[in-house]
Amino acid sequence: MASTNKTQTAPAQDAATPERVVGHKNEKIGEVVSTKMAKTIVVEVTRRVPHAVYKRIISKRKKFYAHDEQQSAQVGDVVRIVECRPLSRLKRWELGSVVRRAVQVGVDHPALEEQADTRVKKTVKKK
Repeated sequence: MASTNKTQTAPAQDAATPERVVGHKNEKIGEVVSTKMAKTIVVEVTRRVPHAVYKRIISKRKKFYAHDEQQSAQVGDVVRIVECRPLSRLKRWELGSVVRRAVQVGVDHPALEEQADTRVKKTVKKK
């Protein structure tokens, strides 16, 4: 019987450098509700699921603590958080990216300066 070489050998380059298989990490998208802690944000994730008995669509919310190294997230931003190793008792997520920035609320307006104080009382004498 003639030997037929049906199996192909892998190139030497692949055998010399084994590649690490990177696992898929869980991701969630939610809104930042608090940034009061140092390098930590609280993200509220909302998901819509059918009710177990009545089958009506309801929205369920859950808060996750996420690590924000650069402190770049603001309250109201929509962010993507990625699962990571436990960083503290509650933090098991880290900030992946900011999907959408929140609208800026505290804009300085020239009419709101100290000189334009409208609280000055004018006294009127009654006769």
